[in-house]
Amino acid sequence: MAPLTTAAGWMIGAIVSFTSMAIAGRLVRDDLNTFEIMMYRSYLGLFIVLALAAAFGTLHQINRRHLNLHLIRNVAHFTGQNLWFYALPLIPLAQLFALEFTSPIWVVLMAPLFLGERLTKTKAMIAALGFLGVLIVARPTVGTISIGLIAAAGAAIGFAGAAIATRQLTRTETITCVLFYLTAMQAVFGTIMAVWFGPVAWPTADTAPGLIIIGIAGLCAHFCLTKALSIAPASVVMPMDFVRLPVIAIIGVLLYGEVLDFWIIIGAAVILLANYLNVTQKT
Repeated sequence: MAPLTTAAGWMIGAIVSFTSMAIAGRLVRDDLNTFEIMMYRSYLGLFIVLALAAAFGTLHQINRRHLNLHLIRNVAHFTGQNLWFYALPLIPLAQLFALEFTSPIWVVLMAPLFLGERLTKTKAMIAALGFLGVLIVARPTVGTISIGLIAAAGAAIGFAGAAIATRQLTRTETITCVLFYLTAMQAVFGTIMAVWFGPVAWPTADTAPGLIIIGIAGLCAHFCLTKALSIAPASVVMPMDFVRLPVIAIIGVLLYGEVLDFWIIIGAAVILLANYLNVTQKT
């Protein structure tokens, strides 16, 4: 099978996983807070990671190098994911995913500070284009910025911070090691926060299926995306990920009766254009 076809297959898996997580998140969000969702998701993910690592003989790849970087990566991701789940029932799915796609733009701005990468004039213009898209999606005027929009924008920044740390970790660490600390540390974070803001709500017959989907889909999404990037260049893979936006917009219309706002579509197109230029530009 050609590498491009294989990469496309993995990206289909990532898109299905991300979409499934959003749908399942809305199913359980009324009964569980974001910390409880993250706690149960992380424990399930930890079990899956350890089981697969044992089955494939990669447990020895888990080490204690760079624990500080793992901690930074997972604090950023935990914060971003909690904000994402918080925003999930508050704003249209298309709006949430459009703002999530600004994460690569934040990476462009953070990379010079944390990775020593050069911020070129072209990258600065691409970042500006991306933020223009954000303004179109959010259309901020006095008194109209909702907590859902703020949470979604904050989630994108959290994901960007996690991506920066992940880029550093993958220079020396395997995916087994990264996923182990992803699930283990966030299980601890989720437990502490869920207990702190308790009492903790236990899974029920209604919420358990959604939590299982969230746990499995979250791991599958990151695994599929990583596999696709290992097969084909980012300039080929990442534009495929943009298909998530129209897919989730259609699901929002069909399942939740959300209105496809014209300005969200225009703003999302500008954000996706900025991301496309980012992964294809050479300087």
